[in-house]
Amino acid sequence: MNSFDYARAGDIAEAVKLKAAMPDAKFIAGGTNLIDLMKYHVEQPRRLIDISRLPLTTVEETSTGGVRIGALVPNSTLAYHPVIERRYPLLASAILAGASAQLRNMASTGGNLLQRTRCAYFYDVATPCNKRTPGAGCAAVGGLNRNHAILGASADCIATHPSDMCVALAALDATVHVTGAQGERAIAFADFHRLPGDRPDLDNTLRADEIITAIALPVQGFAANHSYLKIRDRLSYAFALVSVAAALELDGGRIRHARLALGGVAHKPWRSDAAEAVLRAQAPDAEAFGRAADVLLEDAHAHAHNAFKIPLARRAIIRTLTQAANATPQIQSIKTIR
Repeated sequence: MNSFDYARAGDIAEAVKLKAAMPDAKFIAGGTNLIDLMKYHVEQPRRLIDISRLPLTTVEETSTGGVRIGALVPNSTLAYHPVIERRYPLLASAILAGASAQLRNMASTGGNLLQRTRCAYFYDVATPCNKRTPGAGCAAVGGLNRNHAILGASADCIATHPSDMCVALAALDATVHVTGAQGERAIAFADFHRLPGDRPDLDNTLRADEIITAIALPVQGFAANHSYLKIRDRLSYAFALVSVAAALELDGGRIRHARLALGGVAHKPWRSDAAEAVLRAQAPDAEAFGRAADVLLEDAHAHAHNAFKIPLARRAIIRTLTQAANATPQIQSIKTIR
């Protein structure tokens, strides 16, 4: 690990000022991803800006009926918060599907959005990686790519986003609130993470001097009919091969509203308005769920070792939608697929 300067921000304004003065500095809160990247020499910031004591640790119901989550709320606190468990159980379930209890105790909500891919080539500085060194090439394209993307990839990068929490936030239509030198702004969750294109080094749409302050959830939480299903190589502490966040609003035996997001398959949580539209006004059955899965996966493209992900994703989508429709969500503490 290289030497670096350290500064502690006393408030949001100071954090922004410190970052603007040194754009390649890194904010650190829980550090559950950043410290690993520094140990592997993937990240070599000249300065760490400690934001762990900023007043961003509350979960509050808003006057408009939604919920505002401070960027420094620990993942474990968020998963077990009574408001989240009651109104947004899809989010609680996704968080509990990720990492380990020890990591969830340290990891922050805002940091979860900013974690970088777990692609082995990205972590190995001896191999070419466009995400780590733009223009170097992508070793995963011709290498071992079993865990890599089947949707939204490019010739420059086929890495996947690792977060479980973000898949649920995508399905819930969250909004990311940020503050920078130019003031405050809100970013729709669908616009926060980027597809790789020819700049896979840019994971998101944050400006260099901006800090995440909160994540806002809308009123609709799909508490009655939801499920988060994570398919992985082992039952604990593993990243998703495919994950599915499904949420339905049923009315008179028909689907009134549907939300569907995938993880483990793309550079960002993957949603399709077209797939969700297929489900509206339909009976919640396997036939409708299969049609939605086909639309969601119509642009899927396999590489040498991950063709299995396409049929796996289709089956997982149908299973998760069935769980949601039956109000029998996947229970993360049991692991057995229901």
